[in-house]
Amino acid sequence: MPLNAKIALVLDMVARAGRAPYHEMTPQQARASYEKSASVLEIAAAPMHSVEDLQVPTRDGATIRARLYLPVEPQWSEPLPALVYFHGGGFTVGSVDTHDALCRMFARDARCAVLSVDYRLAPEHKFPTAVNDAFDAYAWLHAHAAEFAIDAARLAVGGDSAGGTLATVCAVLARDAGIPAVLQMLIYPGTGSHQQTASHKRLANGYLLTEPTVQWFFNHYVRDASDRDDWRFAPLDGAHGAPDFHGVAPAWIAVAEFDPLVDEGEAYAEKLLAAGNEVTLVRFPGMIHEFFKMGGFVDDARRAQAQAAQALRAAFGIED
Repeated sequence: MPLNAKIALVLDMVARAGRAPYHEMTPQQARASYEKSASVLEIAAAPMHSVEDLQVPTRDGATIRARLYLPVEPQWSEPLPALVYFHGGGFTVGSVDTHDALCRMFARDARCAVLSVDYRLAPEHKFPTAVNDAFDAYAWLHAHAAEFAIDAARLAVGGDSAGGTLATVCAVLARDAGIPAVLQMLIYPGTGSHQQTASHKRLANGYLLTEPTVQWFFNHYVRDASDRDDWRFAPLDGAHGAPDFHGVAPAWIAVAEFDPLVDEGEAYAEKLLAAGNEVTLVRFPGMIHEFFKMGGFVDDARRAQAQAAQALRAAFGIED
């Protein structure tokens, strides 16, 4: 399929803006740039019954921010299912603020609570801090669900890009802890060790996420080269400490045709299928990395969001 016409306009606008790429910035500059631009193409922020910033404890004694969205007034007699969401940004940029509209949409359209997790970022916090923060937040919500009128038996994990990586790992750790998720919603997840796939070579430049920026992100995140061989960095092919992937949460995986990560997302779907898991893989033609956050401009992005929300409702047992 050709590049979607509106996506082509987005890429043209980015090129005309002449903004320096992230890999030519400091992490602090990149974060500020992403915070400033993240909402430009977003859908309107959906109204919620309540939005609350919480402090979640982590295993090393720190606390991290997590934002809880409730689309309706809590009913303790009918607790809500919940999505624990991890934002994208290469483990280096992004926040609960940059993904606010997306999380509001999931809360409204999937009719669930959403806990958006502000895991700690690199390079101040190297691998595996983000992984540990992600699972600690999931386990915390499972333990405290009743306090928020949330159904601990109906928790899902999800995320986009680096957040999708965290969701893949969280799904395995949740299984091993005996608190499995009902769905892992993976939006163009990063799953590979060394970005050696054909799509990384074919789409290395010109499609928003470039190869130099990918490596800039990961070089900030890893402590040394050996971290790339840890399965928690690369659930597709990381050999170090790799678990059995049988019996993890059913997966809904979205990949984009013009995304360097498309091959590894599809390969991870095949890995989960080979391990006997339930997998739905959706390849969105004409789309690029980050397209889920372009629903205010790209019609196909809104349709993709609707499919993701429907997958969550189905996993939660909510009738359409």
